[in-house]
Amino acid sequence: MAWFRRRDESRQTPRELFDDAFMAKLEYLDVVAKKAFAARSRGERRSKKIGSGVEFADHRRYSPGDDFRHIDWNVYARLGKLLVRLYEEEEDLHVYVLVDSSASMVVGDRQKFDHARKLGAALAYIALSSMERASVAPFSAALGQRLLPARGKSQIFRVMSFLKAIEPGGTTAFADSMKSFVHQTKRRGLVVLLSDFYAQDGYEEGLNYLRYNRFEPFVLQLIDPRDAEPSLRGDVTLVDCETGVGRDMTFSARTLAAYRDAYHGFNQELESFCHARRLSHVRASVREPVEDLMLNVFRAGGFVR
Repeated sequence: MAWFRRRDESRQTPRELFDDAFMAKLEYLDVVAKKAFAARSRGERRSKKIGSGVEFADHRRYSPGDDFRHIDWNVYARLGKLLVRLYEEEEDLHVYVLVDSSASMVVGDRQKFDHARKLGAALAYIALSSMERASVAPFSAALGQRLLPARGKSQIFRVMSFLKAIEPGGTTAFADSMKSFVHQTKRRGLVVLLSDFYAQDGYEEGLNYLRYNRFEPFVLQLIDPRDAEPSLRGDVTLVDCETGVGRDMTFSARTLAAYRDAYHGFNQELESFCHARRLSHVRASVREPVEDLMLNVFRAGGFVR
């Protein structure tokens, strides 16, 4: 599904994204997140592997070359067997925030793009505050340059500077972008996708590619209610905001009704696709404050555990 704009549609000057009021909201959201999930230990969301941690996991037979310090001498005294103690080692959770920077995100007054960047900053802040590693990258016709994974709340200023510098435009090649992300990313983790999902190639292949490669997609669909009710009447020239292809059309009541059906059908198909594959999905309206949308993210589960 592509989004069209009228040829005479103008763009507004970008607003300041991350002011003092926004920083205060981040602190509020951090408190809410910690209270909501205080009963759950931080380690529940972290992956575990056998290594040199402190939590005992299992035994295995001693093999020549093993460190003598790991031999369980109590077992040897009782059973006469040389067994090596194995421990669980926690790995940092990696949170990847991927922001759609294609032309459909900046149609009109850029609200979808600005909202996506604010949500991206808020999600990264919650991850950084939980001592998880957060990374950010834009995507459109291809995956853009990424901000390397960082940890610690102070890194939020790097995240915000990175997000403010993203230049939007171009088409959406969703599958190619996700494939590039997988090939460039060694550490598996949570992938938060901030997009309107108006991709020329659809969203199914890209989401499935993430899943098949053991990443955990979290779908945050940016919507503008004005998309559902375009103020179009009579003869107009529409231009695909991503490809530049124009089309002359006559908008009647029947045409608008068919459009509304197609729009709501698209949204429902995306939600059903995610639900069938147990992917977290949240619709993020540009008319809702960022803090309210973040509370919806917490309620949906799948981000903070």
